[in-house]
This record gives sequence, structure tokens and C-alpha cells, in this order.
Amino acid sequence: MPYNILLMGASYGSLLASKLLFGGHSIHLVCLPEEADLINAEGFTVRMPVRGRKDPVVLESRKLPGKVTAGPATGVDPKKFDLIGLCMQEPQYRSPGVRELLDAVAKSRVPCMSIMNMPPLPYIKRIPGLDYTALEAAYTDARVWDSFDPKTMTLNSPDPQAIRPPGEPANVLMVTLPTNFKCARFDDDKATAILRQLEKDVDAARFDTPEGKIELPVKLKIYDSIFVPLAKWSMLLAGNYRCVTEDGMRTAQEAVHTDLEASRSVYNFVFDLCLKLGAKAEDLVPFEKYAAAAQSLVRPASAARALQNGAVNIERADKLVQLIAKARGLSHPAIDAQVALVDRRLEANRKKAAG
Repeated sequence: MPYNILLMGASYGSLLASKLLFGGHSIHLVCLPEEADLINAEGFTVRMPVRGRKDPVVLESRKLPGKVTAGPATGVDPKKFDLIGLCMQEPQYRSPGVRELLDAVAKSRVPCMSIMNMPPLPYIKRIPGLDYTALEAAYTDARVWDSFDPKTMTLNSPDPQAIRPPGEPANVLMVTLPTNFKCARFDDDKATAILRQLEKDVDAARFDTPEGKIELPVKLKIYDSIFVPLAKWSMLLAGNYRCVTEDGMRTAQEAVHTDLEASRSVYNFVFDLCLKLGAKAEDLVPFEKYAAAAQSLVRPASAARALQNGAVNIERADKLVQLIAKARGLSHPAIDAQVALVDRRLEANRKKAAG
């Protein structure tokens, strides 16, 4: 049965959309007017590397079984959708129009799946035993999440990496690391059934090539454990945020491999913190596997690029993890130093923007 799916955010949302379209679903992307015009006129394109092939596969939304439309945050009725995906960066949800739509999404009680690096506060509330109020300091504006029922929120770890190729139109996306989306189940069985159907659709998808139909990477995997998407935390703190340097940025590959033991120490500290919260070792990813994948991450992470471009707010999963650890009486000097560095860089950007 085809579903109606709303994805808030067309940049990264296009990657998930390209997979869901194979199942014949209807997808509406919320994005900037110029992006929406381009997508409505031409669809979107995703270039995806496939093992064993020299050139990437090119997925064009208009040639896939489902249907795509795009438009602004205003005038959208969340109740018309079966599932809603949050695909923007966390600070964007406080912006005019988006904030009101997010609140309408929350009040609609339509199942909502985040694919942000920063887990929405309602998802954090599904993890027992935390002081949720103390964690609000990690969010750009914690109040935008107030209307949500945690039962209607799940988290889909955005492990696949993708970028907008420089100098190309806004409806083109290039996958740089074709790993899987890893999503936790909802509290509600009916909502989880939607995810399981989408998982099957993505798994069954085959792409026509001159030499025949082929299977594509970037699957959607659904897990019973709410801790599986938190495997990303170790990666973010050992890699992504350590791309931020005092006066600039470095690639994720450099962040991880310049001092492998320091990276391992940060990674395993966060890994152990997740175990203390209730995760099992099999929910998470061992450091060696991540370090091997990081060899191919030859660009700075999005947080570092945003800071370099003068952003006054970025996603602060680094601060969230630091605060969760602190509540347990735990800390890591390298994490504390990195959080303080990001704080300083943001403060400098804010002073410059205000001046």
C-alpha cells in the first residue's frame, strides 16, 4: 500500500526519498522556494556509488515509481500524511514557518521519524532515567519540541553521507558514503508497521542498468532497540566535531586518523556511556569498523563547514553527550575541550554577525 510521506528538508531528505520512491510512495518535500520550483519542474537527482562499478548510479526521481512534490513550510496539513520525516538540521526548526509546521506535526500525532544527527528532545525522553530538563541547554530552542508525545517520535540514524556537489543545481545530491539508515521502532505497533513496510520496499528495490537489474546500497533497517541510532554518537564525537579546529577545519579522515589512540579513547568513552544508558554492545558499532569507514571521509563534517561559513547555531550533539555523561558523574577531557572550542567558535561567529 503506497503511503503519503512528508519530509521536512530536501537536501538530505532527497537521499531517503530516492529510496522510498522505489516503493511507489508519494513524497512531499518541504524546502526553500527556489529548491521547490526546481524539484517540481525537474524532479531531483541522486548519484550513488555502487561497489564494483566505476561510475555512480544516477537515480532520477521522475523515473522512479513514486511521486514527488515540493513546497514551502506554510499551508501543509500534517494530518494528510502517514509518516513525517525530519530531515533538516536542528537549528532550522526554530525558523519562521518551519517552527509552526513542526508544532502542527507534533499536535497531529502522525508518526514522526527524525533523521537528524541531533536527536529531538522527545526521542531522548524515550531513554529512561535522564534529567531531560538539564539536557535542554544542548538545543538551539528546546521549546519547539514541547508539543510532541515521545510515543510518536523515532530516530533514524543518518549514517549515509551525502553532499550537494559544488557548482551544481540545488536538486542534485551526491552520496559519498553509501551506508544504511538505521531506525528504531516506534512505541506504537501500527506506526512501526509503516517502517517495516518501507524497509521491505527499499530492500526489494532493483535498478535497471544496461547489464540488467542491480541491487543498490543505502538500505533502511528497522530495529527494536531504541539505542541502535545512538551508535552515531561515538562517530560524531570522535570524528565530526573533531573536524573543528581552533582557526579552521580538517577532514573527518584527519580528525580520526591523525591521532588514532585519542580518537579511540573518545569513541570508546561514548560507546561505554551508551551501554550505561541501556544499549547492548551489538546495538553499537565497534571503533575499528568506524575507523576503517573514516578513511574515505575526505571532507570536513557539516558542523565544521557551517562554523567556517559563519553559522551562529549548529547541531550540538557534542554538548548533549557531554551533559548526559556529566549527569552520570562522567567526563572526558578531550570531549570537554572540543565542546569548549565549538562554544568559542560559535561565540566568535555571533559577535561577528552582531557587529
